[in-house]
Order: sequence, then C-alpha cells, then structure tokens
Amino acid sequence: MSDAQLRDALDAVRARADLAARRTSDPVGVVHRYEDPLDREIVGLIAAAIAFGNVKTILAKLGDLLDRVGPSPSRAADHPAELKARLRGWKHRVFIGDDLARLLIGARSVQLANGSLGRDFAAKFEEHGAIRPALAAFCDGIRDAGKLRSRTRRGPSHLLPDPRGSSGVKRLLLFLRWMVRPADGIDLGLWSLDPAHLLMPVDTHIHKLARNLGLTREERLTWRATEEITAALSRLDRRDPTKYDFSLCHMGMLQRCPSRRDPVRCEGCGVMPVCRHWHVR
Repeated sequence: MSDAQLRDALDAVRARADLAARRTSDPVGVVHRYEDPLDREIVGLIAAAIAFGNVKTILAKLGDLLDRVGPSPSRAADHPAELKARLRGWKHRVFIGDDLARLLIGARSVQLANGSLGRDFAAKFEEHGAIRPALAAFCDGIRDAGKLRSRTRRGPSHLLPDPRGSSGVKRLLLFLRWMVRPADGIDLGLWSLDPAHLLMPVDTHIHKLARNLGLTREERLTWRATEEITAALSRLDRRDPTKYDFSLCHMGMLQRCPSRRDPVRCEGCGVMPVCRHWHVR
C-alpha cells in the first residue's frame, strides 16, 4: 500500500465526516460554547483532562462541573475557596471536585503569570524545542501552582499525567490539538505553535486503526506508538499530521473495529480499502 492510497482513503473519511453533528457529541463541543479565549483554554484543559470512558457520562459530568463553576471558569478560579466550595461533592471516576478545583486554580495562576496558557506553553516549547519536555514543564507549572499532588489518591496524578513516562498521554495531546490546529469547526486555533509539531492523540480506537493501517507495529498504546503513528501521518501531510484525528477517532467509535476480517462489522468502514485485513496486494 502506498502513501498516496492511504492519503486518499483518509482524506475521503475526513471529507465525509459530519463535523457539526459529531462536535455536539464530543467534549470539544463544550469548549466552543465559550467566547473568551481564556475561558476556552481553561474549559479545554478540564474537558480533555476528564475525557476518558463513556462519552455521554463525560459530557454529563463536564456539564455539571461547569454549571457549578459559573459562566466564566477563568474568573471563577480567582476565588479559590469559593470555587472549592462550589465543586464539593462533584465526582467522576477517580476524580473529585477538589482535584478539578486545584486544576482550575493552577491553570488560572499560570494564565495570570504569563497572559495565557498558550503563551506559557510557547515559552516552554521555545526553551525545550520539543513537545514532550515542553508539555512536561507546562504540566509541572500547573500542578505546582494548584498544589495538584497526592500521595494517597490516584486522581490528581491521573488528571494531569506526566509526559515523561511511557504513556501516550492522549488527553494532553488532545488538548494541544484543540488549542493549536487552525480553527476548522472542531479545533480552535488559539495558540501560535506550528501544527507540524503536534503529536497524534492516540486512544484505543486510533491505536487499533493505526495498527490495521500499518502506521505502527507497537502492540501497546505507548509514547513510542504515538511517535510512530505521527511520523507515518507526517508522510501524508508534514505540515498538519494530526488533521485526521477527529474523523478517524469518531469513525473508530462508530465502527467498533474488530481488528480482523469481518464482512458484517467492517461493512461501510472508510479505511477498509487500505486495512491490512482487506487490502489486496
């Protein structure tokens, strides 16, 4: 299979995606409800941080949290004690209201110190010259400012994971994609970083599809797999390697890829012509 064949198949999937319909069922849709760029940064960070598990539950929990916070999440974080009181009793999986309050407080502190989260990340990227160390330093700053650490609970460390580990940190890379890629109805184009530097946010759906398309041989969803998948997509568009993420992720969720040749389950799949289980050599 050539890069041209793969590009044609992925471009077709992207062209057929009903972005408006899918956005309403995706956490990024919530970010679009806010007009102030500072609120969009904060809401984007929150939405990405809790975006794992059932999407309906994620949206419900995100909606409840933001209702408690009020109309301007950035300004709400200027009053830490009141914010913590508003979020008392909120819970989602391993996260509790205090975790999210500390995330907001930390992110707001970074905003106030630098003008925006985007400016802080740009400075970290200029210093380190690569996404991984820049993202690690960016997260360190928010954790430290919000005192988002715990030796007894998993929630704080899982809410804002450390990119220095082996994990693909999908939710952090998703947040970067939302903030950096040009505004296209899904991503918001708020930050000035070159999209060529972005890495693919790899979840189980993307990882499975990527293996079937020959984009990675990694059996586990790791940072190495993330780099391999991004490198492969960079051959198709080096200026914007993550542009296929939204459409592929939603296709993966809808299609429920079986990772094997299954005429019933695979029917209508947009990447079937270039899938390793169906591609005729």
